[in-house]
Amino acid sequence: MLPGVVLTGLPVAARAAQAVYDVAGHLPDLRFALSGAQGKTVTDADVRGRTVLLFFGYANCPDVCPTTMAQLTDVLGQLGEDAAKVRILFVSVDPHRDTPDALQAYVNAFNHSAIGLTGTDKQIADLARRYRVSYQIEKPRPGADPAVYNVAHSRGVFVFDATGRARLLLADSADATQIVQSLKPLLK
Repeated sequence: MLPGVVLTGLPVAARAAQAVYDVAGHLPDLRFALSGAQGKTVTDADVRGRTVLLFFGYANCPDVCPTTMAQLTDVLGQLGEDAAKVRILFVSVDPHRDTPDALQAYVNAFNHSAIGLTGTDKQIADLARRYRVSYQIEKPRPGADPAVYNVAHSRGVFVFDATGRARLLLADSADATQIVQSLKPLLK
């Protein structure tokens, strides 16, 4: 749970089972400038007017990232025509392996309207710090292939409304139905 976010009025068991958190007023607005496919710089202005589902990961992730991308694609399918009002942004925390074009190919395997983004080490670190995301790139073992390593990263999807204001944090325990129900009020 984010510091400063208090779930009041819920029994203890309900707070423990909570999977969608209201973070309005607790996180900064959506603001970024990162590298997208085909050498394009993508900024928050490019997605203004859409509800944004932002999460951090990397293309070689063995579990969390492909599961999250598949789930968010399912959510868009359940939203029907309202899916056009939503944009998935996948920000790589592994800019050394995830080139913008390779990252876009990765997200396209799940959803062609998703946008893969990366940047310099500093750009990624600054954006991660802005949204309290943690990650750590493990160093390759001595003598091992330097391109083979793991990256540990926090989970969760940040939801921003069409004006770029932070609204929700989706825990990895949220199911597609909960996410759809949480997004509908933002899509009106």
